[in-house]
Amino acid sequence: MNETPIILQSGTGEAERCVIWLHGLGADGHDFEAIVPALQLPPAFSVKFIFPHAPMMPVTINNGYVMRAWYDILAMDIGSQQDEAGVRKSQHWLAGLVDQQIEAGIAANRIVLAGFSQGGAIVLQTGLRFDKPLAGLMALSTYLPLADTLEAEKSTANQSVPIFMAHGDSDSVVKPELAYRSRARLEQQGYALEWHEYRGLQHGVSEQEIGDISRWLQKVLS
Repeated sequence: MNETPIILQSGTGEAERCVIWLHGLGADGHDFEAIVPALQLPPAFSVKFIFPHAPMMPVTINNGYVMRAWYDILAMDIGSQQDEAGVRKSQHWLAGLVDQQIEAGIAANRIVLAGFSQGGAIVLQTGLRFDKPLAGLMALSTYLPLADTLEAEKSTANQSVPIFMAHGDSDSVVKPELAYRSRARLEQQGYALEWHEYRGLQHGVSEQEIGDISRWLQKVLS
């Protein structure tokens, strides 16, 4: 994870807000570059967007084919067998990246962690355990990894963090049922989340969803 991430800025002036956005399995940091102009954030709303690249690794369900991944996928039922060591390694790395932004002068409560699919799983794993209060967590087309460990490991600093969860009802990669179970586990742990479900959407992001994301970002980063 030593590759230089892609950094883009919206708005004018020096950015005092930051969104760290993790891509999904097999993609790279370029995958969500186009979302920055698509969000149509107000010009006065300056945000630094950081799009890191996952490391290259063999992925078990793809016959060991080497691709970008935040952790290994061991079974088609992604919620069953989980690569705990890989998840925790990416969690540690992402927490370090957040700390770098804080050291650079951006307050923790002005940092949003966002992620799609595998990236969203790492966002939930990291953000709910992070020791400083974040602005928000955005979990797109994803699920809660290592759910059984959350109660013992969660951080009181982010017990009230705003969470945006979105899913397509036709997603065949991360099935909606897994997302529903994840939402229920989060609610059982006392998290208040904003849930969006998009009709006919498969494993991707829709135009309607981009509008919802823009509104939510402006709310939590204002």
